[in-house]
Amino acid sequence: MAKTKYNTIKRTTTFYHERVEKVFKKIEEKLKKPLKFTTKRSFEAIVFLIIFFAFFGLLAYKMTLPKMLNTFMQTAYHLLLETVFYIMAICVLMGAISKMLTEFGVVRLLENLLRPLMKPLYNLPGVAALGAIMTFLSDNPAIITLAHDKNFNRYFKKYQLVSLTNFGTAFGMGLVVVAFMTGLGFGKGAVIGVAGAVIGSIVSTRLMQRSTLKAYPELDAPVDEEFGGDEQQITFKSEGSVFMRFLNSLLDGGKDGVTIGVAIIPGVLCISTIVMMLTFGASGANGEYMGVAYEGVPVISWAANKINFIFDWLFGFKDGALISFPMTALGAVGAAIGLVPRFITEGIIDNNAIAVFTAIGMCWSGFLSTHAAMLDSLGYRKLIGKAIGAHTIGGLCAGIAAHWLYVLLALLF
Repeated sequence: MAKTKYNTIKRTTTFYHERVEKVFKKIEEKLKKPLKFTTKRSFEAIVFLIIFFAFFGLLAYKMTLPKMLNTFMQTAYHLLLETVFYIMAICVLMGAISKMLTEFGVVRLLENLLRPLMKPLYNLPGVAALGAIMTFLSDNPAIITLAHDKNFNRYFKKYQLVSLTNFGTAFGMGLVVVAFMTGLGFGKGAVIGVAGAVIGSIVSTRLMQRSTLKAYPELDAPVDEEFGGDEQQITFKSEGSVFMRFLNSLLDGGKDGVTIGVAIIPGVLCISTIVMMLTFGASGANGEYMGVAYEGVPVISWAANKINFIFDWLFGFKDGALISFPMTALGAVGAAIGLVPRFITEGIIDNNAIAVFTAIGMCWSGFLSTHAAMLDSLGYRKLIGKAIGAHTIGGLCAGIAAHWLYVLLALLF
């Protein structure tokens, strides 16, 4: 898992580097001469410094520099103690449970039960159900591990294999998200959110397949000439007695959970801290900044409240600050769920919001930071834009579906 995460970050960095190089090539064409490496780095450094000092300069101007710095560090510290370790504990427990479900055949049983739904809902072979379950129990990269398995990918046509990126991502870290929301007392909203995520996954996968075939009709061909793999060779069973298999799956699953828990720390501390400082305002009685955790300049809340009638109709959000969750989920779902405890403290959350959060959190699950690397590993980099576009629409549909499902169930019950 750690190696997979490293490869994902490496490929994402490479993709960013290529985009920057394209910008420099356009500059070279206008100047009609090549730029030196040090010149390119200087340009990049200047742009970065302008953005960096403009962002933190505006925060410091509003909050004063000492209080801004103290809030920045205090928020990260509180998130680490109050949220990250809690999420990590959930990851360890869910990782152990997931590994046992896999080891003792429950995952394959669920695959057999879900298999008939794959073709009518997703236009995918029945074996794809295994990918959905694996990503739900772990994280997005699990689908790529399966996609590289010859006994698995021979069931697919090329355009179907590519759409696995959207299909699998729609369920990433689902078990952790559902367990986290349920543990906070919002089980009803979490269950409805899962249904919304399923709807979003159908939209995303179908859109990806349609746009891919329209642009590249030649991908309507089997991945392998020996079409039809050997599913019996896809096994997760380890050797040894039942007791040793139980013990090893418990410990190995817990270890995988630790890896996921550690992997979300940078996202929660960096992304969530910044988002919170742009979502919540001063905590002083007279609007004064105290330099404590969770203060900031509520730019996101201010902008969202201006058009909150849209978010209210689409998602049922009663406070513009709630839009911070979907924004954060674009990059890291672990960071996004780190916002939820603060929303509860502020008293601006309910089961409807949790349903929407669960649906969007599962469906997007940080896809902007993984889609490029996942498609690159499959050898279809040219389809990155189509995958991102389709999944953006799918995530929005997931949130909208979760809200209206909640409204419908509230009317019926």
